[in-house]
Amino acid sequence: MIDFDDTRDWLGDTVCCTACPHDGARATGKCQPAHACVHDRYAPRIHRFFRWNSGLADMHLRHPHFEVRSAAARYANVFLLLPLLDDSEEDVRWNAARRLPKRVTLRFRDDPDPEMRRRMVSLLDDAELIPMMGDPDYSVRIEIARRIGPSLLARYINDPEIEVRSIVVKRGLGHWLPRLALDTRPEIRLEVAKRMAPGLLNCLKRDPDWRVRFEVASRIPANQLAIFFDDEDSFVREAAEQRGQLSKEAN
Repeated sequence: MIDFDDTRDWLGDTVCCTACPHDGARATGKCQPAHACVHDRYAPRIHRFFRWNSGLADMHLRHPHFEVRSAAARYANVFLLLPLLDDSEEDVRWNAARRLPKRVTLRFRDDPDPEMRRRMVSLLDDAELIPMMGDPDYSVRIEIARRIGPSLLARYINDPEIEVRSIVVKRGLGHWLPRLALDTRPEIRLEVAKRMAPGLLNCLKRDPDWRVRFEVASRIPANQLAIFFDDEDSFVREAAEQRGQLSKEAN
């Protein structure tokens, strides 16, 4: 939690305004101790300083504190940002990369930091994302699965991460659902049962998970309900019986 009265710098020393080369900015209200200060230890205050004094960003791109470099990269002259692509801190690299042409930032698809690769996904189109689809980090694959076109999601049908497969069920093409109905995780099969066309649900009517059977019994064509009347789970039986009765009354 930020101490709103704390005016220490990133080294833990008290900020001295009189020794600061930007002390003159205090007169215009663009530099306020414990609120907007380039020397402060807290990132929000550093970012606020550059938001109010964007013209000073260029001179802080080599600052020893990474939060200062990161904030400065958001406002500095874009032609000065290339060296920051090799910065040791992921946040600095990211703030530089998102302002530069993709032709010079595509290399970050292989950045050693998963967070940088995950962030890069938001900047790329389908063709540029394809080489990243096998990323070893599941969080990166999740972001790709959320962004890439539905027709390209087939590669993730057997992904080891359940959340990735769940996205495939929700976003992928409908004709893939029978393959996902064989998934080892009931959570995935339940999503399949919710999305699959009623006429295809027959493949899940003997599913070992009662939640899946309940969903099937709630959606399968009425003439295929008989198997559920003797189901071991009372909720499944009740769903089937209610639908069966409604079907009889409708006819």
